[in-house]
Amino acid sequence: MLILKSAACAGCRISGRKEGLKMWAYESVFYQIYPLGFCGAPFENDGVEKPRILKVKEWIPHIKGIGADAIYFSPVFESDTHGYNTRDFRKIDCRLGSNRDFAEVCNSLHEAGIRVVLDGVFNHVGRGFWAFQDVLKNRENSPYLNWFHINLGGNSNYNDGLWYEGWEGNYDLVKLNLKNEEVVNHILESVRFWVENFDIDGLRLDVAYLLDHDFVRRLRSFCDGLKKDFFLVGEILHGDYKTLVNDQMLHSCTNYECYKGLYSSFNSMNLFEINHSLMRQFGPENWTLYKGLHLMTFVDNHDVTRVASILTNEKHLPLIYALAFGMPGIPCIYYGSEWGAEGKKSDGDPALRPCFEAPVENELTEFIGKLSAAKKGSKALNYGSFRSVVLTNRQCIFERKTEGERVLVAINADSEPYTAHFDAGCGMAVDLITGSRHDFGGGSQLPPYSAYFWRCEA
Repeated sequence: MLILKSAACAGCRISGRKEGLKMWAYESVFYQIYPLGFCGAPFENDGVEKPRILKVKEWIPHIKGIGADAIYFSPVFESDTHGYNTRDFRKIDCRLGSNRDFAEVCNSLHEAGIRVVLDGVFNHVGRGFWAFQDVLKNRENSPYLNWFHINLGGNSNYNDGLWYEGWEGNYDLVKLNLKNEEVVNHILESVRFWVENFDIDGLRLDVAYLLDHDFVRRLRSFCDGLKKDFFLVGEILHGDYKTLVNDQMLHSCTNYECYKGLYSSFNSMNLFEINHSLMRQFGPENWTLYKGLHLMTFVDNHDVTRVASILTNEKHLPLIYALAFGMPGIPCIYYGSEWGAEGKKSDGDPALRPCFEAPVENELTEFIGKLSAAKKGSKALNYGSFRSVVLTNRQCIFERKTEGERVLVAINADSEPYTAHFDAGCGMAVDLITGSRHDFGGGSQLPPYSAYFWRCEA
């Protein structure tokens, strides 16, 4: 095992945990990087080791400037091409550098107060995965035959002389047998390796909706034993999030329902849509689905069209971030989108995962930095209940409330000013975004394309 400086730090961080701590992620702002694209690595693995991952260190001031205090890395381990076709769970992709290079990056992030979450791709591996290569070579004599779902009497589109289950029929992604104890142990020990060598703070589970539930429970129990506040978030596209987000499995998952509602509400000028989703998920009625859960909120990521390319009115760009930060959940920003970078899914995945020479600072990044500070400094925005207060097609005001704090999130998506008349339950407030005071007397003026986080004064 590689012994690195960060490993010693890991021991310190693990042993220093106390029982009963709140999950740090619930009060965090995440920043997502797709490393292979971010670092300008060639798409095909060329076998040449180059420490491109060190580029992340240059971006730390920018990441801190927008208020992010956790970074989620899309796949970093040795793979055939795009990262999700893993070859080796315990080796950083040579196109990004060495294990030592990545440990240096993680150590620098931790020193800057930024947590590290890695992409756990456990449903499948690449054809180049060492155990699958052994099966192709030795067939029924391979000790790894049952690591996968294989029929030696069949064939694949690679003409291997055997059939195997791939992810959604994709033979580039070989499905792992998560009922096999050897496979599970290999994955769990790989996670231990990542903690010991990189001091990681959590995992994002790729295609979590396909993972064996017993495996997810094993993973949660194992990770709880490594670090009491080890964070697990799953990629879930549809269905009941509570199937996987509970005390025995994941802490959080991607809120794809609200992702669609966010941009669609602005493009159709119908804020009833996102409000409906929020009321369904977090509203005050007893039947609402996800009260008390902390789902991951996002306006785009590495798999979908960037928000600046999907919104039909660029003036809505700051507002969609304000809504994402004001609603229940854990906000996650995709690299480049914080300054309005564009990218369309129709142009292929590489168009969504570019290499930027350097970060851009503009009004949007400054605004997102203010949103981050407001979110992290407010108990109500991190843990508060949700209640709709004012709702029209183009305006919405909703309340986030905890014991001792009330925040009213106000959005005007219209090109015209709007005066909201409602019982605020207080006379004065402070806007958490700008620090300015607000008087509710005589109605609340909302200028065109404006957003406020009003903390009500007693």
